[in-house]
Amino acid sequence: MPIKTKSLWLVFTILFLAGCGVQFKSEGSTTSTPFIITATLPPTLAALPSETPLPPPPPPTVVPVEGVLSTQINVRSEPSTVSDVLGILAANTKVQIVGKDPGENWWQILYPQGEEGKGWVTAKYVTTPGRPEVPIIGGADPNPENATVAVIQQKLNVRSGPGTDFNSIGTLNEQDVVNLTGKDANGAWLQVEFAAGPEGRGWINAAFAQAQNVDNLPIVSDSGMVVGTGTPVDTPQPPTPTVVPAPMDHDSAQAPAIDIVFSATGTRSIQYTSDVSAPTGDTDDWLQFKPFTQSLRMELTCTGNGLLTIELLQNNQPVPNLGNLACGANQVIATRAGSAYLLHIGAAAGTDFTYTQYTLKISAMP
Repeated sequence: MPIKTKSLWLVFTILFLAGCGVQFKSEGSTTSTPFIITATLPPTLAALPSETPLPPPPPPTVVPVEGVLSTQINVRSEPSTVSDVLGILAANTKVQIVGKDPGENWWQILYPQGEEGKGWVTAKYVTTPGRPEVPIIGGADPNPENATVAVIQQKLNVRSGPGTDFNSIGTLNEQDVVNLTGKDANGAWLQVEFAAGPEGRGWINAAFAQAQNVDNLPIVSDSGMVVGTGTPVDTPQPPTPTVVPAPMDHDSAQAPAIDIVFSATGTRSIQYTSDVSAPTGDTDDWLQFKPFTQSLRMELTCTGNGLLTIELLQNNQPVPNLGNLACGANQVIATRAGSAYLLHIGAAAGTDFTYTQYTLKISAMP
């Protein structure tokens, strides 16, 4: 084969092999494709957020109950006639009731001038649509949030020590509420908070105070030192409190204790509590109301040793259809819408002293 032809053939062969992907390496080359190991790492778990404790539930909100004052009264810092007077409210003033004492003789009301915007008024001079469902302020458990309290059953002396031989440092009246701080060794005398006493303390006879869980009170010596706790072995039984005359409230036919106008969109019922006694004390009460319906229901409950006389007047004339209303009974009476009625409640006359506390509920009939 001629040399030129061989050269052309050699070039053709090289080009053909290159097109087929054949690579030419110099002899002795050690270059090789590296072997790389890859690993899949497990996913990183995100840290769970720490559990945040839920806040305590808010205390239940007390829904105020509206009441109307039947006479001018003092607003006090505590449910007691010996506590500070915060102010005076006039008759027919509307109040918002948010609490009560354990005996339900005092209402706690919203009163901006008082501590925490509250004050206390005597329940018997406040008329309400029904029995106010409000919490008891104070109670029987001796702890800082809920002091042990007692309700005074009749007027009595507060003494500087546990006994009648100690000086009188003041008085408490019936239905006053006091905080208990201790008792003597046999439980016959109770130590109470009393601003006029030594170190703000005083002593009362346990026989004339209504209280619970007295056994849990600390035992306090005559000098005021706490000497122990425990249940007295020989606790005397309290005698029956002496009944005292009903206090004068100075109402009359010309100036009734309450004057209520019933309406379909306002007051539909009232509940009034008071007391009368004879032959001494407040012998009668006067209430005035104006119905908007043709009939009213009256319900009367009583405690005490006396009887009541009840008279209904319209235009100064007796209405004869209320003669059967007695303690523990209820009766529907016919009325004239828009007319004013005057109700006279009196203590039945007798030779012996009588005292009666009563609650009268008057409700508009559909």
